[in-house]
Amino acid sequence: MDNRHSVLLVDDERSILDLLKLQLESEGYQVYTAENAAEALNKLSYTPDIILLDINMRGTNGLELCVSIRDFVACPILFLTARISEQDKVNGLMAGGDDYITKPFSMDELLARISAHLRREERSHHKTRGKFSEELVIDYGKRSVYIKGKLVELSNKEFEIIRLLSRNAGQVFDREKIYEIIWGIDGSGDSTVIKEHIRKIRIKFAEYTEKTYISTVWGVGYKWIN
Repeated sequence: MDNRHSVLLVDDERSILDLLKLQLESEGYQVYTAENAAEALNKLSYTPDIILLDINMRGTNGLELCVSIRDFVACPILFLTARISEQDKVNGLMAGGDDYITKPFSMDELLARISAHLRREERSHHKTRGKFSEELVIDYGKRSVYIKGKLVELSNKEFEIIRLLSRNAGQVFDREKIYEIIWGIDGSGDSTVIKEHIRKIRIKFAEYTEKTYISTVWGVGYKWIN
């Protein structure tokens, strides 16, 4: 049985797919490739551990594909993109992506990000259950949050932020530190990612409770309040 981590590469440039496949295989990964959304959907049957998804594909682009598969795919999705604006990052997160890497990128950076995501996924399976108030329950093992008995639908990274802050209630974390801890790499310049995830968590919580669990410490960062 093959116990290697598997990667699904989705990009409509064959030369990029071939290069990345060769490099990742040399690092010991099982690699699947797809040149368009239809091929990617077929390759999902291999249940990859992480997906690298180009945004600017012809036809169905990466954002559209991410939206269509996110409800059925739990693994991290890392966007490969030449786009660098803050709105592009927000769009990607709204689509269900977990992270960005901007083209052109070094293989060392790409390998570091893949490794960080996979380590985080492995550690997430060894958590214990914790109750924080009469209305809110966080099940770290099942990666689930319940408010007043209702399951709150969360993305992987939204849950990781909740896990970090709730396990360190009262401690203030700045955006860069949250990014560094959760993504496992240098968080410099990626505060937009954290801001958008926090915003989405608050919107989801507000559907079930008026209580604010994540407090903004202006000019500093965020903290969890019980």
